[in-house]
Amino acid sequence: MIQFNDLRLVQNTNNVFIPQPFNNKTLKLSTGKIEGAFSLSINENLERLSNACGVTGRENDVRDIMIQLLKPYSDQIQIDKLENVIAIKKGKANAPKIMLAAHMDEIGLMVKMITKEGFLQFSKMGGIDDRILPAQKVSVHTKKGTYVGIVGSKPPHIQKEEERKKIITYDDLFIDIGAENKEDVVKMGVSIGDPIGFDIKYTKLGNSDTVLGKAFDNRAGCVAMIETLKILKETNCTVCAVGTVQEEVGLRGAAAAAFGVDPDLALALDVTIAGDVPGVREFDTSVKVGKGPALTISDSGLITHPKILRWLIDSAEEEKIPFQIESGLLGSTDAARISITRQGIPCGTVSIPTRYIHSPVGVLSLKDIDFSAKLTAAAIQRIEKHF
Repeated sequence: MIQFNDLRLVQNTNNVFIPQPFNNKTLKLSTGKIEGAFSLSINENLERLSNACGVTGRENDVRDIMIQLLKPYSDQIQIDKLENVIAIKKGKANAPKIMLAAHMDEIGLMVKMITKEGFLQFSKMGGIDDRILPAQKVSVHTKKGTYVGIVGSKPPHIQKEEERKKIITYDDLFIDIGAENKEDVVKMGVSIGDPIGFDIKYTKLGNSDTVLGKAFDNRAGCVAMIETLKILKETNCTVCAVGTVQEEVGLRGAAAAAFGVDPDLALALDVTIAGDVPGVREFDTSVKVGKGPALTISDSGLITHPKILRWLIDSAEEEKIPFQIESGLLGSTDAARISITRQGIPCGTVSIPTRYIHSPVGVLSLKDIDFSAKLTAAAIQRIEKHF
């Protein structure tokens, strides 16, 4: 029986996961120069990724940006069959292999039906509260381009009193893209299954490092992962930084990626609920924006391995990096699926406090992304000391 502190990466001629053929084509693999690869600041990276659309299952635009941003700090980039992006920073032969996971997808909508009058009805992709949908500005991404639309509903002026007291569910809503009828919609190139994102542009708030934008869940984690690789000049362990797909609909990409990477341990870099707004009890969550990353003791899908938690806390304290502790949240992260892959993978979560997650817009502090990356990098440098 192998104990946790005996786990090591056993290298041979095939030590790096090489994808198998898929549809008579080998999986995409890049070891050379990637056109457009460049290094940006945390703010610039977050703005670029936040403004891109990557509704769950349709992450290709975000994936392409991630490849550009990860490449300067990686020895190799792979894209697996589900189109997870795997950036590999190679270490020494007998050192552990760690997987970092940050999901690239965002909550959004998908075209479900086109009415004869030219309106779009939709399904939800990921957990979205129906109450926030009416009057939202959206972007419909089609084969002929992107169209702006608005989520419409029956006007309150002609609703009956009992209707006004009820939440309008998504199946009673529609999207208006200015089409005259169904034929007009078809000519515009709109098809069933087209992804629909919320149309929110990234911006700074006030004079602080607080920012507002779309899809911070989990482009913030993606930026923290990129920044971690930037900080890690040299490391003994092999680091596989994975931009995962389809997290918002069941942590699907992480499961496939973890099986292929087969790491000794893993960390999910994600966001978490910030409780520093009116109406939220400290009992529900004590996590606050600007106070450092949150380390999860337990959530609905993961109980963090004690050695992982000790390793993260010791690393933060030794480097004097601020952090917070959270426990008992109903949500979960990619770590939940990674932890039960193969024979089991010890996992933890480093989360960036974010207000209004799973809505069209989020608010966070750039300092927390910076602290998250510094903590993750410091912990990676201490892996051999702890395991």
